[in-house]
Amino acid sequence: MRARTAVAVALVLTVMTGCSGSTSDSGSSKHGGPGPVERSEPLVKLSVPSAYDAAKGWDEKLSWVPGSVTTLPVTTVPGTPTVAVMQVASNGYTITARSGSSGKVAWRSAPWNPPTPVEGAEGDDAAGEAAEIPDVMGFEQDGRRYVVAYAHGMRGKDDLHEGVEVVRLALYPADASGASVKPVREIDVPVSADPGEIHVQASGGRLLVGWGEDGAFPRSSAAVNVATGKTSVYRDANKLLPQCEEAPACYSSRVMAATSDGPLVGMGGGGFGIPGKWFSDAIRPKQVSATTGILDSWNGTVYAAAREHVLVGWNPGGRFGRDDNAVWSVHDLRTGDLTAQVVCDHDLPDETSSSRDFPVITSPGGRYLAAGPLAFDLQSRRGICLQGDGNRKTIVLASIADDGSAYGAVRDESTDSDTEPVPARLNLRTVSGDPKVLGVGTEFPYMTLPDGSGLFITRNADKDVVVSVRPGR
Repeated sequence: MRARTAVAVALVLTVMTGCSGSTSDSGSSKHGGPGPVERSEPLVKLSVPSAYDAAKGWDEKLSWVPGSVTTLPVTTVPGTPTVAVMQVASNGYTITARSGSSGKVAWRSAPWNPPTPVEGAEGDDAAGEAAEIPDVMGFEQDGRRYVVAYAHGMRGKDDLHEGVEVVRLALYPADASGASVKPVREIDVPVSADPGEIHVQASGGRLLVGWGEDGAFPRSSAAVNVATGKTSVYRDANKLLPQCEEAPACYSSRVMAATSDGPLVGMGGGGFGIPGKWFSDAIRPKQVSATTGILDSWNGTVYAAAREHVLVGWNPGGRFGRDDNAVWSVHDLRTGDLTAQVVCDHDLPDETSSSRDFPVITSPGGRYLAAGPLAFDLQSRRGICLQGDGNRKTIVLASIADDGSAYGAVRDESTDSDTEPVPARLNLRTVSGDPKVLGVGTEFPYMTLPDGSGLFITRNADKDVVVSVRPGR
């Protein structure tokens, strides 16, 4: 099982490792074509927060998903109430797109055939090795929205050919209709990676495929323009920013997001920017120095990007590294302009690491942004620190609604790692977040939708993954 800190940040990680579950089975997902939900079984019995109606909504069971995986094939589409789920079929995989809490099927794809899985992709539960499976994600580029199916495997491998290792991307219009929708484009990105070392993200307005390392930001990556199919490969991110050549120590730089203006580069050793557009020295908060440490390395570490913004941590101690709390800030990804900031005793990530403890999440409309115990209201330009202070326990966030309601879990370092996290509800419109503990066993949403509904993920008694959407009250 992964670290409990990751489990606490989002229920989905608990589900993926098979440690959580409901006692009821899923509603039916047997549909001949687009239309209203035809539920032949009762809704899954969920203990949801009072803001949601447990008696309404819809469920879909993903019985094909193994007991231990690193991703789940369910996503929402930015700016819409669309929920897309991938299912296995006799001749490939299909994607079903539903509309919010109504569950009405907007479209279903024709069977899609990903490349042949690489050796070891099936994983090994006994050895703690997760399976690598095809996945799906919502994505917006230049005002057009897509559902992207992707998978890692071998193209053209047979008894006579070694084949080519690729990540295949299949692009479906999010506003498609019909019962047998085909992708408008398929793109193969050549890679070299073990199972679990593929990471696809779309935080900057372009798809970014990373490979060859564990963690969200491998050193090798490629930006993909889905409108043209053009792929830009970044094999040595140390060469992308001229500031890296001047730095006393610059190694293990990484592309953290792909934008229409170029790659967002996090330099190994500190500092970041988009080549030819802006650099961290010019956009830092006023209370932090441009350089830090005894080597005068560039200050500023990219945590991650999301929804055209980037979350950054800064060392406030200057050259001698005083033991002050870190400064955390959110910036406009295109311009670098400072949007919000907060001082918080949350550890800065290692500048050379590909991993981050928590994902960056946003509310559907983009007003709120959070990562673990860090939360920001980008409209009021205010941050909230939910890190523990020796008395108050740390709270890490899993999802945020457009009204500022947020859900997450209380971290208690004194408890056993297998102890279920305590769920909590917060109000990010307040200065402190006003946290309230929820009842034991309460499920909190994995995602929230623009129509006010919440998306919940559990495992049933048969250990099948169950996707459930419940409307807001």
